[in-house]
Amino acid sequence: MLYYLLFEQLQKTFSPLRVFGYITSRTALASLTALFLCIVLGPWLINKLREFQIGQYIREEGPKSHQKKAGTPTMGGVLIIISIVVPTLLWADLSNPFVWIATLTLLAFGWIGFLDDYSKVTKRRNLGLSGKRKLVYQFLVGFGFAASLLFMQGWGYFSTAMNFPFVKTFKPSLLIPTLMANPWTYVIGVAPFCIFVALVVVFSSNAVNLTDGLDGLAIGLMVIAAGALTILTYAGGHVSLAQYLQLARNPRTAELTIFCGSMTGASLGFLWYNAHPAEIFMGDVGSLGLGGAMAVVAVLIKQEVLLLFIGGIFYVEAVSVILQVGSYKLRNGKRIFKMAPLHHHFEALGWAESKIIARFWIAGLVLALFALTTLKLR
Repeated sequence: MLYYLLFEQLQKTFSPLRVFGYITSRTALASLTALFLCIVLGPWLINKLREFQIGQYIREEGPKSHQKKAGTPTMGGVLIIISIVVPTLLWADLSNPFVWIATLTLLAFGWIGFLDDYSKVTKRRNLGLSGKRKLVYQFLVGFGFAASLLFMQGWGYFSTAMNFPFVKTFKPSLLIPTLMANPWTYVIGVAPFCIFVALVVVFSSNAVNLTDGLDGLAIGLMVIAAGALTILTYAGGHVSLAQYLQLARNPRTAELTIFCGSMTGASLGFLWYNAHPAEIFMGDVGSLGLGGAMAVVAVLIKQEVLLLFIGGIFYVEAVSVILQVGSYKLRNGKRIFKMAPLHHHFEALGWAESKIIARFWIAGLVLALFALTTLKLR
């Protein structure tokens, strides 16, 4: 919106406004706008949530120290999503289809989270959408995203080839071209790609959701992950950097830098109120939305493998739950961890909440930096 006004129109009569044509300038402005919106609107939203008695329900089987958090305003993810979408619409080039794909997917996963949170609030207990129903909704969004990528490939805007760290020549595609050539077998030909993309997005969305169990833990890690994605989107859309780093260059993905910058700024702004002791929780509307958006950006810029490191702590937390549940069911009630997700295991060991958060942030930062260093090691 402002990009069109300031750069496309007014710069014709006032040349200094050409600065708004640069990705770096608009990313910085989008980040600051998101941060400003989150910090300014935060107190108003917290008061409104308290007024409507939209508070967090704490499970009795969870850590006893968390019972004091009961009633803390939740569904703060609405604030995060607003603080991402508004700056993106203001500062991004809205003729770019990648911007719309990322934004709409964020809203779709956020809406699923909203339905889950709203159900919990209205029932006054920890019963939101059923697990199966939530997964169905998430996979529908995931397959819809995969379908949009196939359309983009048909227009020549997107490549389905994957990139692997340390290996610059190995770029497999999950499509089966021989089957895609026949209209009757087309669905089978694209099925591996669609299933893979949907699994990446759905797993990432739930991984962030599972990590959101301590004050500021998930949103702090999201600041790190979104910051790393901001660097990757910029590098992948830049002619010289993409060539130097041997990245899969797609100039159309450069506009995603504004989206990632907004996500970084919004996460940082929400951390202001979510830091220990939290004044507000993001709820599923925030965690599912952010997790889905993180994965969508990684797929769009062809960094699905690096996502394992960028969001490393999120995936470790999710795997800890899978292992715990699997062990309990297959080993007659035996558990691997004292409690899952992993951050609760350390709480059970006697670690202070603030120490767990800080150490997980450090580990997340190390993994994100490792992901960035692999760019040249190809």
